[in-house]
Amino acid sequence: MATVASHQAITTSHRPYNFKASHFPKEPLNNVPIKLRQKQFKIQASSQAPLLDPVLSPSKTTPQSSYKKKSSNEASLILIRHGESLWNEKNLFTGCVDVPLTEKGVAEAIQAGKRISNIPVDLIFTSSLIRAQMTAMLAMTQHRCKKVPIILHDESEKAQTWSHVFSEETRKQSIPVIAAWQLNERMYGELQGLNKEETAERYGTQQVHEWRRSYHIPPPKGESLEMCAERAVAYFEDNIQPELAFGNNVLIAAHGNSLRSIIMYLDKLTSQEVTSLELSTGLPLLYIFKDRKFMRRGSPVGPTEAGVYAYTKRLAQYRQKLDETLN
Repeated sequence: MATVASHQAITTSHRPYNFKASHFPKEPLNNVPIKLRQKQFKIQASSQAPLLDPVLSPSKTTPQSSYKKKSSNEASLILIRHGESLWNEKNLFTGCVDVPLTEKGVAEAIQAGKRISNIPVDLIFTSSLIRAQMTAMLAMTQHRCKKVPIILHDESEKAQTWSHVFSEETRKQSIPVIAAWQLNERMYGELQGLNKEETAERYGTQQVHEWRRSYHIPPPKGESLEMCAERAVAYFEDNIQPELAFGNNVLIAAHGNSLRSIIMYLDKLTSQEVTSLELSTGLPLLYIFKDRKFMRRGSPVGPTEAGVYAYTKRLAQYRQKLDETLN
């Protein structure tokens, strides 16, 4: 049986980024049904330098799909739950209602960016909700690569044309951002907009607890965690995992329940274990994808604090190269 580890307590490592390589991620596999290889960006080669050796045991998950990739390919996967939203602050059920971050949420997103500032990012996935997108954008303002995250618009041919980037040099200094509704928070149905304490008084604490924490039971006219997991994990398998298999480093900024669902898949958790998994707002979680396996590295505490990333010769070389590139 898988063990649910504390989200805050796991140690981490990171991958050196080769700035002599292409300034944009690789082209995704031809059979991947993703719009990245369309008009605006061509995904090109990222660093081939291997990640540091794992410091934790691999997860039990082995993806079923077989990807054509070099055996040396490794990639980092960063998961970030969005910062505090205005409805989090008011203790309201938010679900798929599109509300922005609070001032505290903005600070959490910026702090998250500092924690991942030394981890390479080639590609960003967010939900379609503004609080997740704000978190990703604010986090990347702190990244040492200084690349600009740009949301890809493929909802229509006109949207693709109007948002096209014509400068090759500018594209090299950009990171594509894909927004997907499948990564949205769990839809809370008739609870959305209701105060959580008042809802407990109205329906009973036990009933509300079941709606919030049960894996199978949905709130009225809403989604259960199981239903949320079906769409989030399917999207991850079809669109994100192939990018990791190809060597692209991915950041996902999403929500408590959609990320909980993905972690359930990565760590092979049971339905009971996943309901007890707590994710803090704005606290990154790092996985390494290698040999079709996900290895959890944990939650970075801060890029300058001792013990966050193993200080190796390779890491020192990466930081020196990054400083030379930026200067």
